Amino acid sequence: MRPVPGAMESANIWRHPATYEIENRAVDPDGRLWAAMRARADWRGRTVLDLGCGTGFHLPVFAADARTVIGVEPHPSLLRMAQRRTRGLENVRLELGTAQRIPLPDRSVDVVHARWAYFFGPGCEPGLAELARVVRPGGIAMVIDNDGSRSTFGAWFRRGYPRLPSPTEIERFWTVQGWAADKVDMGWRFETREDFEAVVRIEFPPAAAEEIIAHHPGVEVDYAVNLWSKVF
Repeated sequence: MRPVPGAMESANIWRHPATYEIENRAVDPDGRLWAAMRARADWRGRTVLDLGCGTGFHLPVFAADARTVIGVEPHPSLLRMAQRRTRGLENVRLELGTAQRIPLPDRSVDVVHARWAYFFGPGCEPGLAELARVVRPGGIAMVIDNDGSRSTFGAWFRRGYPRLPSPTEIERFWTVQGWAADKVDMGWRFETREDFEAVVRIEFPPAAAEEIIAHHPGVEVDYAVNLWSKVF
């Protein structure tokens, strides 16, 4: 099944969901990003929107504390995987939709989590307008994206995707929009070298991926992200 109209392709998870699952398990091995998120937002007993939820990897974590968790995803195949993952979690529901057209009523959620999903700086203004529509007054949205200004992964990201806006441009964009940044050194840690190489190959263009694999030993990478947040 094709994704809903207007969806922006996430080639890594859309084309390689099994390998992306390996990546999800390798991300933030010491819980630093989750700790930063909990310091910004308390979702206990509240309504959480996971926007671009993919296969639903993060939904059970939110469901353990939240009153209601809503996963929105534009790709039907990934949404079916999320449905299987959350079967039996009565406080989770899933919807087909995009960041630009969130299928929820006005002022209906308290906390939004969007991780590597659509909100990459300039050009995401329609999605930001939708966040302003669906978040209740006093609610908060959190957007997680790569920090290209630092860390080993950040250097790889700049070299692999030179046409993207610079880290300075991206930071300026979010600051002008009224968002605050927590800079988090979350890390990547894989169980095997084979897992590391497989994930690198879905995250970077072929030439860049092979260069990374040739020059970076082991299964750990220092990896920095920006946790952007805004209270509405």
